[in-house]
Amino acid sequence: MNFDELYKKISPKLKRIARKHNGHGLFIDEDDLYQEMCIYLLDHYKSGMPGDVNESYIAKGCEFHILNYARKNRCKASIVSLEQPLNDNGDTAGDIIADTAKPADELLDKEIIVEEIRNNGFSKKEKAVFFLLAEGRTAREVGERLHISHVMVLKYKKKLIRDMHGVTKPNNFLLM
Repeated sequence: MNFDELYKKISPKLKRIARKHNGHGLFIDEDDLYQEMCIYLLDHYKSGMPGDVNESYIAKGCEFHILNYARKNRCKASIVSLEQPLNDNGDTAGDIIADTAKPADELLDKEIIVEEIRNNGFSKKEKAVFFLLAEGRTAREVGERLHISHVMVLKYKKKLIRDMHGVTKPNNFLLM
């Protein structure tokens, strides 16, 4: 059997194998895996298929080749200590990474809430209370800044939380 006949017979199997192993490498996709198996096949069987092997054996050899190829080309993650200096200034990863980093879903909720407050029928005072609380100010600080009592700030906060309940999940991390 010549290479062209072998390629026509085994090509669908190689495509299935590439689809099965897609995503094992960061920069290696299904097409790359298929092409790599075809190159391997050409290199090893261009002079013809040996008489004692079958197509399944060849396909399995191609699969082992791409697994090894993906393993060798996988990006290696480097481990960095939080105390190890990263640059000439002596900055460490611990200095750069904020201790109060929030999960992505909380950040998305925050953006939704901010847009909802800006665009919907909240009063100027409610918006002012919200944004000052979101900056991390206390109820007393907000009250002094807006010339209202801290009790009134808490009432505005309670109303904002109640009104925003339908917009996002019922946490009020922005106003705590």
